[in-house]
Amino acid sequence: MSISAETALQMFDNLSTAVMLFDKDLQLTCINNACEDLLSVSNRRVIGQKPQEIIPQYPLLADTIERTLKTGSPYTERSLTITLNNSRSITVDCKVTPIMNGEACSEVIVELVDADSLQRVMREENLAILHDAARESVRGMAHEIKNPLGGIRGAAQLLERELNNEDSDLIEYTQIIIQEADRLRNFIDRMLASDRKLSLRKVNIHEVLEYVCNIVEAEFNKSFEIIRDYDPSLPLLKADREQVIQAILNIMRNAVQALGTGGHIWLRTRILRHITIHKRIHRLVIRVDIIDDGPGVPSAIEKGIFYPMITSRAEGTGLGLSIAQSLIKLHGGLIEHERKDEKTIFSIYLPMEQNHD
Repeated sequence: MSISAETALQMFDNLSTAVMLFDKDLQLTCINNACEDLLSVSNRRVIGQKPQEIIPQYPLLADTIERTLKTGSPYTERSLTITLNNSRSITVDCKVTPIMNGEACSEVIVELVDADSLQRVMREENLAILHDAARESVRGMAHEIKNPLGGIRGAAQLLERELNNEDSDLIEYTQIIIQEADRLRNFIDRMLASDRKLSLRKVNIHEVLEYVCNIVEAEFNKSFEIIRDYDPSLPLLKADREQVIQAILNIMRNAVQALGTGGHIWLRTRILRHITIHKRIHRLVIRVDIIDDGPGVPSAIEKGIFYPMITSRAEGTGLGLSIAQSLIKLHGGLIEHERKDEKTIFSIYLPMEQNHD
């Protein structure tokens, strides 16, 4: 018995897998939201079209569907690279399944699983495990350091009091001890900063980006250009404004520090649909890309840039990206890094869901 287009759409739209339904004439009768997003097509434009019209760069799909209609046997092909109409390439696993009407095949379901997305989920899971382990180790070490640090500072204050009574020139050394103890305490507080709870309210991500731009433009005495590529249709995001600002600021500072004279930073915002982050599927996710044309992250530390204490700058603390990742993770999101077309790209993913664990 054939599935009606309306019934099929109701079932398929609840799936995160990209699904298409073709009839015995190889015409598309149904396509779900996940497939529209994956192929960058619209339901109205492709309904009634044949496989070679929907994905002209993959002519074998029509042959596979026709073979399934004739034989009633399912087929699976893995790691297919498809170039879409917008010139973007994706790698998918394709499964073609027959719907039998008696002994004859009347319709065919085509499932496309985004293999790139699956690989990203695996990378994300490994990153999260290693990052959490590193942060727990650093937190334990920080607490162990903080206790004796207070004793050192207290002893220095007592010594300073005694030296004051003697009008000694050595008092400047006690000041150094106290100042360095305070600096180390602040340093440790920053390491533990992401332990704070979220203070959620509605935030305009573009207002946050402009706020950060004002800070870095005032902070750095060097020539660079910030280029905006904002999606004006983005909805308000429920988030902790201060923590999102801190995360973006940490990445922006790194980008500016990496630039030479006359460098560029691009800020790009987009809305994504049906994205899996931390093993959870999110219907809507805001992505913020911070892109610079500096030399990029040194290969020696590229795999560990989100770990605490990892830095390529002698004056750096190695905490900026680690803290940024932790702050975004508290929002159920993720930060990813890649080097592409001679540019360094940090992508921040922030789910639109109102509830954060």
